[in-house]
Amino acid sequence: MGISETLKAISDPVRREILEMLKETSMTAGDIASKFELTNATVSYHLSMLKNADLVYERREKKYIYYTLNISVFEELLLWIKGLGGNNNEKN
Repeated sequence: MGISETLKAISDPVRREILEMLKETSMTAGDIASKFELTNATVSYHLSMLKNADLVYERREKKYIYYTLNISVFEELLLWIKGLGGNNNEKN
């Protein structure tokens, strides 16, 4: 996981909304697409961006692909952000 890819992926409001939906349950691309007024190709592009950033992963069940949130990447991102704060006991 690269921080740049993660931040780029979550910078888009549609991708953030997809992540919010996946927070509740795994979904197929068709289920996700039905929540937006976007083409299937556009939704597929957004899912690809999220997969490339390791924010979601997919699993196949019969003829369907289910997308699931990858929580570990968010945990790593939070640790990185927290580390930017430095030592809270230091004074300027």
